[in-house]
Amino acid sequence: MASNTSLGRSPFLPLLLIAPFFLWGTAMVAMKGTLPHTTPFFMAGVRLVPAGGLILLAAAWMKRPQPQGWMAWLWIGLFGLVDGALFQGFLAQGLTRTGAGLGSVMIDSQPLAVALMARWFFGERIGLWGGLGLALGILGISLLGLPDEWLVNLWQSGLQDVSVASWPEALGNLFQSGQWLMLMAALSMAVGTVMVRWVCRYADPVTATGWHMILGGLPLFALSSGLETQQWSLLDGGDWLSLSYATIFGSAIAYGLFFYFASSGNLTSFSSLTFLTPVFALVFGNLFLSEVLSSIQWVGVGFTLASIYLINQRDVLTTKMRLGRWLQAKQASEEPTADLAIAQPQEQEHPR
Repeated sequence: MASNTSLGRSPFLPLLLIAPFFLWGTAMVAMKGTLPHTTPFFMAGVRLVPAGGLILLAAAWMKRPQPQGWMAWLWIGLFGLVDGALFQGFLAQGLTRTGAGLGSVMIDSQPLAVALMARWFFGERIGLWGGLGLALGILGISLLGLPDEWLVNLWQSGLQDVSVASWPEALGNLFQSGQWLMLMAALSMAVGTVMVRWVCRYADPVTATGWHMILGGLPLFALSSGLETQQWSLLDGGDWLSLSYATIFGSAIAYGLFFYFASSGNLTSFSSLTFLTPVFALVFGNLFLSEVLSSIQWVGVGFTLASIYLINQRDVLTTKMRLGRWLQAKQASEEPTADLAIAQPQEQEHPR
């Protein structure tokens, strides 16, 4: 408790709050810069398994309980398959075909899918702001994922004038693009986020996080062994430093800080900082990898970031809107009394 209090009073608290999102965003840049010298599945496994081991060591130091019973291991295994193997696998494969910044924007659109699944499975309200966020998110992802040429032709000619014969080629390019793979990574992460509720019913969240990384990373190493070659022969010292950064800082430390603040503060306000991850990825991707987005993609980035904010902050915005309406109603109900109070002295001053 003392450590929690001291950390809460630390002058570095604002920096620590944004640290997970900074680390996740810059880890994307580090991974993208390493990919020319390694293979996607190997890189994804390296990011997961060592980080999971570090988290388990931290959990043992904190004396967190280990999973007990077959239900706990079943849910951790499913969690590892979806949020570990599928998420990191799609992410790594997507990075081979798209930039770190654009890929991060696509992945961090997962709150849209989480909101929809939470509505279906748990009956959570989306509300006005959430609905607006979903609409902006769909528009933003469309601008990011669809080819610029197809969007320009659609805007200039209209849907009825677009050649039907060109649709198969456009759809084929879409499904082969990195944006599509990043969207699949986002959906995997969203399903994993919803699964956490069931995982935490049977296992400690910290140890479950560590084990799901290890169990999710092992299939990626198996795929790498069977499908890839020269996984590490071309890596130099800088590449190993980048992989170490993505593993230690971008996975273990980032997840540790995220879970610490999520469990000890306002989760809704903290999760609203998620939109910073693609911002950091875009900035550092431009600085270190010279990544440049088209004008249409920048518009899509803006819509997507706005949608992430609205989805994460929908409860706060709804509360503020209701409070504003209540204050307006209260002020309106008090106006006749105020007018009477002002008029009464005037009658005393001018009795005639």
